[in-house]
Amino acid sequence: MIAADSVLLTDLYQLTMLHSYWKRGMTAPAVFELFARKLPPGRGFLVAAGLEQLLDYLEGLRFGDEELAWVRGCGRFDPGFADWLAGLRFTGDVDAMPEGTACFPDEPLVRVTAPLPEAQLVETRLVNLVHFQTLIASKAARSVLAAQGRELVDFGLRRAHGAEAGLLAARACWLAGFHATATVLAEARFGIPAVGTMAHSYVLAHDDEGEAFRHFARDLPGSVVLLIDTWDTEAGAEIVVRIAPGLAAEGIRVRGVRLDSGDLGAHARAVRAILDAGGLCDTTIFASGDLDEWRVRDLVAAGAPIDAFGIGTRLETAADRPYLDCAYKLEWYAGRARRKRSEGKATWPGAKQVWRRLGPDGRLAGDVVTLVGDRQDGEPLLAPAMRAGRRVPGLPTLAEARAHTARELARLPDGLRRLDEPAAYPVEIAPALRALAAELDAAQLSSCRTAKSASRGDSSRA
Repeated sequence: MIAADSVLLTDLYQLTMLHSYWKRGMTAPAVFELFARKLPPGRGFLVAAGLEQLLDYLEGLRFGDEELAWVRGCGRFDPGFADWLAGLRFTGDVDAMPEGTACFPDEPLVRVTAPLPEAQLVETRLVNLVHFQTLIASKAARSVLAAQGRELVDFGLRRAHGAEAGLLAARACWLAGFHATATVLAEARFGIPAVGTMAHSYVLAHDDEGEAFRHFARDLPGSVVLLIDTWDTEAGAEIVVRIAPGLAAEGIRVRGVRLDSGDLGAHARAVRAILDAGGLCDTTIFASGDLDEWRVRDLVAAGAPIDAFGIGTRLETAADRPYLDCAYKLEWYAGRARRKRSEGKATWPGAKQVWRRLGPDGRLAGDVVTLVGDRQDGEPLLAPAMRAGRRVPGLPTLAEARAHTARELARLPDGLRRLDEPAAYPVEIAPALRALAAELDAAQLSSCRTAKSASRGDSSRA
């Protein structure tokens, strides 16, 4: 059976175009760039993510025996095409914004320079990997800002759109500043701390709620967080207060309680009062249950005594804005800049760099998108990530990328940090880039006029 992460996990048109490139000998160097055309409504910024998985994919790209057998047997391609694919590897260069970088429309997140067939083939999976993690990291960052330092845990695996989505969403949330995940494989694969409490089913499996709490605490004494809302939240808190001294005598401390339903703010206040009155002042309150950045913001603003939040479904499905308007487009091929002029989807031609200026306060002040080599004020954002098909040494670890994200969020102007009606961030298209676009437009217009004139001439002679 062909593996789920096969090179055939792509759009058919990638293979049909490759077939034609192969037949025509179209293998000159090309530059493609991935960018967002615009921000989703209500978003002030994006957080670039997914580069590590992209580099893994590019380094491992190859057609194995099963994939080649499928290509030969599907009936769409010339016999020699599969033989050519057998030797295909990604041999190109990748420049990209480091993971965790705040980014904006028209700015290339990733630039791929490679022979045309290689750069074309990787489009679908590249967009799939970078788009998804950028989408989730960008939404998770909003919860990080809203939480104002309170701990956040990713709870979304069970309702994520597939296994890979759940795993990579956990990674994107950690990158954005979450403190832990409920997804075990994320700890095993990425080193992200995995945490867990209990489900209502654990309590229901017992005849007595106090008995359930005691069993759980004794069997996992190092991390006792008890879910107290299976029947009555405040009654559950009272039970915790009643059993805590006995557990303490056994050397077991109730570290926290979890609320998962109802009016979380009201319950948190009542539970906090019960715990404090019972001497459990250091027992934390963890809240979950259909949360998103707006509910976290409102609970924090209302002064709810909640120490940590578990956020799942609405985050890992990006429920309010489930996709980014992003594209991966050819910008240069065979020594010439290329420009798409489709209505509403025109691109800026040529290989590009983004330069970022900071204000006197150290916060983001504005970006300039320009051609590679056209130096601007500020710092360049795209950095080498891969050369000749191999990742460059010294790329940031996930922990380093997470720290970079925290610095980026701290540098956001207040207007971009708002959850509602964020300010617009200035992204300037440099004169050199505008001039190149105008030059290509003029040439294309002249070519169109010549073609129309020739067509009218042919018609009159007919």
